[in-house]
Amino acid sequence: MSDVVKERTDAPEGFFEAEAAGLRWLASADGARVAEVVDVRPGRIVLERIHESRPDRAAARDFGARLAQTHDAGAAAFGAPSGEWDGPIFIGRLPQPTAKEATWGAFYGRDRVRFFLPRAVDAGNLTARDAAAAYEACDLIEQGVFDDDDAPARLHGDLWNGNVLWTPTTAVLIDPAAHGGHRETDLAMLALFGCPYLDEIVAAYDAEHALAPGSTERIPLHQLHPLAVHAVGHGPAYGSALGDAARRTLALAR
Repeated sequence: MSDVVKERTDAPEGFFEAEAAGLRWLASADGARVAEVVDVRPGRIVLERIHESRPDRAAARDFGARLAQTHDAGAAAFGAPSGEWDGPIFIGRLPQPTAKEATWGAFYGRDRVRFFLPRAVDAGNLTARDAAAAYEACDLIEQGVFDDDDAPARLHGDLWNGNVLWTPTTAVLIDPAAHGGHRETDLAMLALFGCPYLDEIVAAYDAEHALAPGSTERIPLHQLHPLAVHAVGHGPAYGSALGDAARRTLALAR
């Protein structure tokens, strides 16, 4: 079968180049399998075509262990873009900031949650009550309340089920928003949008790199970013879910 060609005549500068850089950076970790970049140029990217199959438990376990290896390859800082890429980065079609923070909370609260809140409010998808909870959660996150000693992980950054393609032996990753972040964020996004055999993925991940105690309870914290992104352009249901996740995050600090 032929390669996959994606084109956008209205693509912002660096749009597909950022995707290519992210894929290559993830692939260089020699962990989770990543779709190969065949060619990239302004407004166009060509990727290898993945021959998909139904997921099973063995493939899920292989993916979980490989994802931990990818995360362990690390990043220069929290918020750092992929490798030597110094251009813009995107999640879906939305731009988002890069950073070079030594602590996770300073980056995540400011550049992955707070950054999208005014846009969600302007879109009419985030109520004043839910926005207040989200801003309060950002305050705590940026103060370092949830920081730990984990080094910046090499994240896919947009790891919902649609960006996980299954083969007979493992999963293949596409469409990253790659950056340095916290390893629990990728796992939380898999949980948010549903992923087959998630329990097997997480168990294999934990066997490869033990997750810190309380990771399950921290899932709402790490779901704030994807929920904020979706609250910008996908309706008020995501704004409501964002408010709920923010209140659950605040409860963690009590």
